[in-house]
Amino acid sequence: MIGKTDDKYLQEGMEVYAKRIPHYTPFDIKVIPDVKNSKNLTQEQQKAAEAQMFLANIQTSDLVVLLDENGKMYTSRQFSQYINNAAIGGVRRLVFLIGGPYGFDKSVYDRANHKISLSPMTFSHQMVRLIFLEQLYRAHTILKGQPYHHD
Repeated sequence: MIGKTDDKYLQEGMEVYAKRIPHYTPFDIKVIPDVKNSKNLTQEQQKAAEAQMFLANIQTSDLVVLLDENGKMYTSRQFSQYINNAAIGGVRRLVFLIGGPYGFDKSVYDRANHKISLSPMTFSHQMVRLIFLEQLYRAHTILKGQPYHHD
């Protein structure tokens, strides 16, 4: 994620799910600081600066998934199966990237293994954080057969 979450209500919601997810799987959120002097940069320059920070935090063996408006859409059950397939496929670290306001640089797209879209609608990158964490939690409850998700 690029930059901290400014809105308190979003931060509080994220904390709820960030505390629940580790009951199912190792979990960590890495927030990459906002690019300094971004107002003096073009969109492409800002994306390139963000890309350097993203790529510096990715290991060669990571399965990297971008949350991207042009990615594949899944139902919650399908997403839980995606998570399960990664786990049984031996993926040690599944890394989901949420870009900044202008999306990702080409170098990040080139490194990514998959792209996932949460919706055909556009959300603020800060709101996507909360929505995604809830879906990640939901996926794990589906895999454990717990009564959180209802079809």
